[in-house]
Amino acid sequence: MSVEVRRTSGSDPIARELVAAMVAEMSGLYEPGLARSPLAPEELSPPGGGFVVLSEDGRAVAGGGVKRSAAHAGEIKRMYVVPEARGRGVGAALLAALEELARDLGYAVVRLDTGAKQPRAQRMYLRAGYVPVPDFNGNPYAAFWGEKRLAAPAEDDTSRARPPDARGGSSWARPPDARGGSS
Repeated sequence: MSVEVRRTSGSDPIARELVAAMVAEMSGLYEPGLARSPLAPEELSPPGGGFVVLSEDGRAVAGGGVKRSAAHAGEIKRMYVVPEARGRGVGAALLAALEELARDLGYAVVRLDTGAKQPRAQRMYLRAGYVPVPDFNGNPYAAFWGEKRLAAPAEDDTSRARPPDARGGSSWARPPDARGGSS
């Protein structure tokens, strides 16, 4: 599997298309309107969040976002893999890219949830090292809440490309730390 990973904002047109496809699928799986939470595209955008798009041969095949959940924690939201790309490791690649984004945003912990009708997603999260935790977000359709402590990036790791910020720059600001300053 050869995929291109691109970081963007939640307001990117491709990000919006992937989120709309996820909402449509989840509404059919659970009930109409289910995934229409008040999550704004700005929450999946710098400085506290971001969106990742995976593409194959120039076509978006997966996407998902990270939003600020707490001072030290990001929450993975709106993960979606197009049906024809499932079963080939694209979901695991997306999850890894989202974890890397969360780490680069300065989060020490990442959280996520999934519904009862998505057992493959839950198995993927458990295989990736997520541990079950109590409900942290009040999602009435979730049956699994997970959390993973992220390893700190190596100090000399300059190999990872930084995502563009909302103005087209080359790096994102990290979210404020618990004391209100910048980290």
